[in-house]
Amino acid sequence: MATDQTTQQDPRTQFKGSAPEPEQEEIGHESRMARKPDYGLETYRGSGRLTGKAALITGGDSGIGRAVALAFAREGADVLISHLPEEEEDAREALGAVREAGRKGISMPGDIREQEHCQALVRRALDEFGHLDVLVNNAAYQMSHEGIEDLPEEEFDRTFRTNVYAMYYLCKAALPKMPPGGAIINTASIQAYQPTPSLLAYAATKGAIVTFSKALAEDAIKRGVRVNVVAPGPVWTPLMPATTPPEQVARHGSSTPIGRTAQPAELAPVYVFLASQESSYVLGEVIGVTGGKPLP
Repeated sequence: MATDQTTQQDPRTQFKGSAPEPEQEEIGHESRMARKPDYGLETYRGSGRLTGKAALITGGDSGIGRAVALAFAREGADVLISHLPEEEEDAREALGAVREAGRKGISMPGDIREQEHCQALVRRALDEFGHLDVLVNNAAYQMSHEGIEDLPEEEFDRTFRTNVYAMYYLCKAALPKMPPGGAIINTASIQAYQPTPSLLAYAATKGAIVTFSKALAEDAIKRGVRVNVVAPGPVWTPLMPATTPPEQVARHGSSTPIGRTAQPAELAPVYVFLASQESSYVLGEVIGVTGGKPLP
């Protein structure tokens, strides 16, 4: 295990891979996982790269979102995380890590499929922090199916409303309020480029996120706001055991050149980079964090 995220190590063995998990409810809860993801609590070391910034992170209660919330806080940002009401326990732990870093941490439960809730999230961030500099659209929904005939219309709709419509609602509400130098970071996936048939709806939304973000980037830069995308490969988060067949969970990440699944702590520095002034000339890009699987 690393002493911090800057210590040189062999990436093949830096983190242990995932292990089979008991099935959870449809909604994944990090607190119920036997092998909990590493979100950087013991390893992430900040250096003031986001000092004075305020961020809104969807799905910030667990997985990648929690790791990003922790990293942002240790870099000096105040953080508002959104989550479902059922995820309150995970949200409390995520906020604890933010507050232990000495930053203001707020959570707001609700359903981001609803435009009114997305608008309320932006208003809450502005009310609490006085400004909103970074928006991270990270929350996602997925389920696995054998084929399209097994994919219900209601689930297809839910996947798009969670993964795409919410991003649209939040960007539309936040962008006019963000100052020049602000950043929007949307989470796509390697599924946008190498889709798995069993994740048909999820993969389709991730492709939409890439295209949406590239188009929005050219519009948002007129206001001085940069839009970029992170495309993870296999990552050990509560979404996996909650929505994926156990035999696939057991093999999660083994097909990557690195040979293992990622931990959320390995994704967070990419979000920090894209949120910081260090990426001032990075616009409309998709940064893959895939363990060596190429993006086209």
